[in-house]
Amino acid sequence: MPMDASEIERLIRAGIPDAQVTIRDLAGDGDHYAATVIAPSFKGKSRVQQHQLVYQALKGEMGGKLHALALQTGTPEG
Repeated sequence: MPMDASEIERLIRAGIPDAQVTIRDLAGDGDHYAATVIAPSFKGKSRVQQHQLVYQALKGEMGGKLHALALQTGTPEG
């Protein structure tokens, strides 16, 4: 069963409370998404560490219910 975009967003926001999350369904199949996650708490962390935090927030759903997630992370500008 595919994972709903709102569930992906909910999990990321629960794991990274200060995150701004944007989810796009890339193929319209509920199985291939792109996520942009911007969070002040990412400051000082490498891109790999930022991605690890997002995957951790997804609680093991990546590779299971969630088939593919193109991920962009960063800190707020300004």
